[in-house]
Amino acid sequence: MAEGKGTLFVVGIGPGADGHATPEAMRAIAEAEIIVGYTTYVKLVRHLIEGKEVIRTGMTEEIGRARSAIERARAGAKVALISSGDAGIYGMAGLVFQVLQEIGWKRGDSPELRIIPGITAINSTASLVGAPLVHDFCSISLSDLLTPWEVIARRIEAAASADFVIGLYNPASGRRTRQIVEAQTIVHRHRNGATPVALVKSAYRKLQHVVLTDLDHFIDYEIGMLTTVLIGSSQTFVFEGYMVTPRGYTNKYTLEGDVLPGQRPGRSLVVAGALADAERE
Repeated sequence: MAEGKGTLFVVGIGPGADGHATPEAMRAIAEAEIIVGYTTYVKLVRHLIEGKEVIRTGMTEEIGRARSAIERARAGAKVALISSGDAGIYGMAGLVFQVLQEIGWKRGDSPELRIIPGITAINSTASLVGAPLVHDFCSISLSDLLTPWEVIARRIEAAASADFVIGLYNPASGRRTRQIVEAQTIVHRHRNGATPVALVKSAYRKLQHVVLTDLDHFIDYEIGMLTTVLIGSSQTFVFEGYMVTPRGYTNKYTLEGDVLPGQRPGRSLVVAGALADAERE
């Protein structure tokens, strides 16, 4: 084990396949002496960690994982704390900072901290169904283990009313099934039933399963903790089996690149009502 100042790599390994882990994530895992992670995620990189010390813990043991990783790195080791997706998006990075704050860690202290980004579940899901995130979107976790359902419901309502594409993480589990039904009801207040919805289970893993359906029918399909749900905006459409949310170029330009009447390149979009009002004036 290294002596002196240790290093804590907080690593996002992406969806699980080597081809979707960044070179920097692979380097961090290779450099680390100790690997700390949720058992399922450790299995995804088991071929990369032969001969290393591995600390595995189960679900709901996140605080213990963060403490173990920090303690070993603080003592001088090079430690990789791994998360699927991106460790800074529903991952371990935030908890690491909370534990560091609790123990009084300061920049320059041991361990040196390196946050390694990764491809998120919403990114990998989107890539499998087309281009649903080309315009404004948000992600919301439906798990109420750490956030009150009333807060989650308020966020869904706000996102739906603002016409965001909505990515739902942790949509359901064996004991938690009502939240996804309530989410559908909330979104229905603001979008029609034909709004495209994608369901992707275990993106880029062996059990990958993709469904493209709509707001009226998506809860008829199996949805679990490994599923990411993408609900389109009012502008999202389906083309040749792909889910697409346009950026809005055709509001200002023709597909030949010509500027539409009343519009100016590099200037704010003039909407139809405002253009008509301007012409009347």
